[in-house]
Amino acid sequence: MRSGWAKDKTTSTLAFDISQFFSSLNHRLLTLILKKAGLEPKVSFFFVNYLVKRKTNYIWNDLLSPDFEVNIGVGQGSALSPILLALYLTLFFYILEKCLKNLKIPISILSFMDNGFIITQNKSIDILNTHIFCSYNILSKLLIDFGLVIEHGKTEVFYFNRSHRIFNPLPLDLSLLGGLSLCPKDTWKYLDFFFDQKLTFHQHINYYSNKAMFMVKYMKLLENLSWGISPIQKCLLYWCCVLLIALYSFQLWFYNKASLSYHMKILNKIQRKAAIWILVAFKMSPSEEIKAIVGIISIKFHLQKLAERSLICSFKLLANHIIRDLMDDLPHQSKEPNLHAVSSLTNWQKNITKGHLIDLCNKSYGIFLSFSPFHQEFTPGFCLSDIFSDRFPFNLANKKEKDKDKICAQELDNMVLQISSSPNTALIVTDASIKNNIATSVLHIH
Repeated sequence: MRSGWAKDKTTSTLAFDISQFFSSLNHRLLTLILKKAGLEPKVSFFFVNYLVKRKTNYIWNDLLSPDFEVNIGVGQGSALSPILLALYLTLFFYILEKCLKNLKIPISILSFMDNGFIITQNKSIDILNTHIFCSYNILSKLLIDFGLVIEHGKTEVFYFNRSHRIFNPLPLDLSLLGGLSLCPKDTWKYLDFFFDQKLTFHQHINYYSNKAMFMVKYMKLLENLSWGISPIQKCLLYWCCVLLIALYSFQLWFYNKASLSYHMKILNKIQRKAAIWILVAFKMSPSEEIKAIVGIISIKFHLQKLAERSLICSFKLLANHIIRDLMDDLPHQSKEPNLHAVSSLTNWQKNITKGHLIDLCNKSYGIFLSFSPFHQEFTPGFCLSDIFSDRFPFNLANKKEKDKDKICAQELDNMVLQISSSPNTALIVTDASIKNNIATSVLHIH
């Protein structure tokens, strides 16, 4: 959305839902897809036997129905169902992308199993509606060929526009395709995220801050326990319950140069109420003093710490992850780069674009000064601890058993003397303590 705003474009999204997705998969088509996917014959044969001659029954109180044969669908609670559904949709999206490419319709599609949405950008609202109408028509007809049906009653359309003037687009009429006439709303809830047209996320922070505020109020009932509740336990409840709810998906609105006055005002109220509850202080007590006594870090500094750590975690994502595909420094492996990637923006457009992804691109080499953030060593399975796992000896020692400590210390001294004579060997010693007076330490890395 923000990359489109930098190009003076409006972003339009249309969310759709596939009706009875798990129970509508065609077994015959799925077996053909498994064979075309290049899997080994044993794997394909296993899934074929897994799907055929399936039976089910229904229980209502004490009544048990007879067995019914199930020739379509997969079990919604099965561990293999998500894998089969993903394989089933690969062919569908491959054909859909080919059709849209031949018609020269610039559409991007994101899918979350039975939910998905269409994204398109343009300066003209009429062209946006035309692209959405055509792609929705192709999408619905192709799903019917795959034995699936869109639930038109759950289809929604939303527009992202940052213009200061009144933005009131016309309704999108999908009645010719069996749908409804969709009127854009001021806010849009999708997968528990609350979006508005200018991506301020005021409604999002209002919703989750209210949930966190009610959590603080209801925690006061714990003081009626027979043993009561200590201030340390109250702090743990605040960190583990209240903060997790209030800061849910904070990366959406917390980034460099973002307007945070509205968000900080609400979050500071939650933190003040929590501090008063922990100390059982008066309501007129000064906020900063009671926070210092309780030991609660300022909410803004806490967000900065979480944001910096989330930037580091993004570099350990797989190479085919959508975030890695949108980043600027990742070399495009495909012939057609992503139209919404940061690399598609000019230097001036990058300077006026704000967001968590922009911060991720700007600070990638600031975090790792001497290494490329996309180097293979940063990917799971290629870290030093993964490749040289036999080089990390661990010692579990109990302070009460002093004999073992003496033996461990003697072994460590001998190892230091042996390694000190070798110029090409490094020795690293670390220590970490946990509960019950047990110390877990890495003896050496050689």
